[in-house]
Amino acid sequence: MSLVKAGVVVLDCAEPEKLAEFYRELLDGERVSASANLVEVRGADGVRLAFRRDVNATPPSWPRPENSLQAHLDFLVEDLDEAERRVVGLGGRPIETRDAAGPYEERGYADPAGHSFTLRLLPPTAPKQG
Repeated sequence: MSLVKAGVVVLDCAEPEKLAEFYRELLDGERVSASANLVEVRGADGVRLAFRRDVNATPPSWPRPENSLQAHLDFLVEDLDEAERRVVGLGGRPIETRDAAGPYEERGYADPAGHSFTLRLLPPTAPKQG
């Protein structure tokens, strides 16, 4: 029997309620728990994120070579343009707008609290040959 039942990525921020709402909307998810200092959401596909209150939180800066150990989130999407419109409409902002050529097309964004994340195009799936 597994000791660990689930993993949750926790982001520190000054206003966890607002940031949780951004990700709940982005992920078509639901708010699953909330306390005075922590709000958790679960996306439609099961991804779990929590947001912990830190009144002294400052937005990370990316890319910043002297601080390369920052974590960021990747979200897989079928349409980068549509996903970008949704992110911006919810209060996120682009931080890397170039399209990377090749099988891993992606774009970088910051959420309303400044955490970076990437929208990555799902690679096309083709049936196996032979």
